[in-house]
Amino acid sequence: MSPFPYRLVATDLDGTLLRADESVSGRTRDALAAVTEAGAAHIVVTGRAVPWTRHILDDLGYEGIAVCGQGAQVYHAGEHRLLTSLTLDRQLAGLALSKIEAEIGPLALAASRDGLEGEVLMGPGYQVHEGRLPYVPYEDPAELWAAPLTKLYVQHPELSDDELTRIARETVGGLVDVVMAGPGIVEILPLGLSKATGLSLAARRLGVKAAETIAFGDMPNDIPMFAWAAHGVAMGNAHEELQAVADEVTSSNEEDGIAVVLERLLSA
Repeated sequence: MSPFPYRLVATDLDGTLLRADESVSGRTRDALAAVTEAGAAHIVVTGRAVPWTRHILDDLGYEGIAVCGQGAQVYHAGEHRLLTSLTLDRQLAGLALSKIEAEIGPLALAASRDGLEGEVLMGPGYQVHEGRLPYVPYEDPAELWAAPLTKLYVQHPELSDDELTRIARETVGGLVDVVMAGPGIVEILPLGLSKATGLSLAARRLGVKAAETIAFGDMPNDIPMFAWAAHGVAMGNAHEELQAVADEVTSSNEEDGIAVVLERLLSA
């Protein structure tokens, strides 16, 4: 058996490591355990902020570093503390929102507050995905800007996620970054922030280089991570934009796509 060819395995959560019911299969758990036994590190890189990620990491028995909030937060799961955290300039975000709404009309809004216990605020009309992720509804727009934020979520009543992302980027691309992170999830982030930003910081702490990293993902917000890593693997259920830039496409998240690749590499 050859040594495992990478020192770092970076995995997105939703649509990648997690199945639809937010569980991780036994096969995938075993493959990740075998990889770490072979000397590589596993790092979670997710768009979710820490409060929406912590219960999953705890269930996995994950005690290392995780990259959360689209790269804004580097979190030490074992010590339950933030190592780095980048916030969104609220004045700039407000300007970006006004420009987007001037172009396409009113948006439904939500926001993720900074910090280990940062709440997710959801405004009128924002369509919430069913599940056990906690959020706080708000009515007064002033509440949205009352504390530091890591990101804004935007939805449009008529435009598709792809259309909303494209128009928002064209309108405010020089002020903020706009990414599509999942169905119904279009986010406004600090300019220059991406999963690659947070992953590079975390990898530096682990003493690992981009050339030693394999990354798994499913949505366009994973594109910068694929560009940074030596090898990018798109899930079978991945968005076509990510599949187009991936080095390979594996099975879907429901079909243990991560395990399929890791098992192949372990047995090569």
